[in-house]
Amino acid sequence: MYDNNVKFSLWCDFIEREFLDNEFLELLNKEIINGATSNPAIFKSAFSSSQAYKESILKSDKRHPKSIYETLATQDIKMAACKMLKNYVNDDDGFVSIEVDPNLSDDTNATIEEGVRLHASIGMPNVMIKVPATKEGFTAMSALMAKGISVNATLIFSPEQAQNCLDVFEAGAEIYKRRFPNTPLPKGVISIFVSRFDRLLDEKMAQKSLPKGQIGIMNAAKIYHIIQDRNLPNVRALFASTGVKGGELRADYYVRELMYENSINTAPLDTIKEFIKEKATPKKAPSKESIESFFEVVNNADIDMNFAYKELLNDGLKAFVVAFEDIMKTLK
Repeated sequence: MYDNNVKFSLWCDFIEREFLDNEFLELLNKEIINGATSNPAIFKSAFSSSQAYKESILKSDKRHPKSIYETLATQDIKMAACKMLKNYVNDDDGFVSIEVDPNLSDDTNATIEEGVRLHASIGMPNVMIKVPATKEGFTAMSALMAKGISVNATLIFSPEQAQNCLDVFEAGAEIYKRRFPNTPLPKGVISIFVSRFDRLLDEKMAQKSLPKGQIGIMNAAKIYHIIQDRNLPNVRALFASTGVKGGELRADYYVRELMYENSINTAPLDTIKEFIKEKATPKKAPSKESIESFFEVVNNADIDMNFAYKELLNDGLKAFVVAFEDIMKTLK
């Protein structure tokens, strides 16, 4: 764990086969990271640019592209899980996430079936199944957790989404606990997306003479308080979408600003490299009162957060679907 004193974890938002055998191990051994996340866009980049997959793809013959994708992705996820098993056994996170096919985000049963199948095929206890936080996804999250499968709820933009995640995580964990009373509960993380708010709204904020680079942080802090107040023993806040695009903010801005107690930050590899160059100090989240005051000002400036929540969720779902479809084309 990056900072044991405040239980702050740093996870790497990147998976690629040669990286797992080299730099990933170095980061683990130096106790800089203790977890990893993946998504279709990450695998798209890995499969299309890394030589490590070329031979496997060529040998795949005429198999369906999704079958090839799952073989390659689950191999990488299993590699990462094996390398972090010691962390997991020592209760030092050690999780790696794999996302269900984003085309299933509106199909509860198909999401459950795929999540169970992926988890079984990898066969490691420290794998999280990543599920988008849609109406259908919430039900799937609860069902997966009831089966003892750890879940990463992704594409969280709104407080309402976070509340729903907490409700279904609690319900699923209760079912599991009744069935297996003397075993550890499956874990859940609620992946709060951060930087996309600033990329969407900073121009409007500046036009209203409001600070840039703040709305994503304050929204994340608001959701963090909701998760902390609920105090579920097997659930933590995870800050995602923490890379910086453009030169106005320092590259590790969203990691440094969100070093909150009992939280996780999953960051791109380049962001992690910048972050470790200089000592960082944990921070306290802004008070609920200051967050409420901030969003009153935002609302009075005619910036519609509900519209932003919906737009960012829709854009996130579409981006994952496009990345997944691009992988399918690459593997044909």
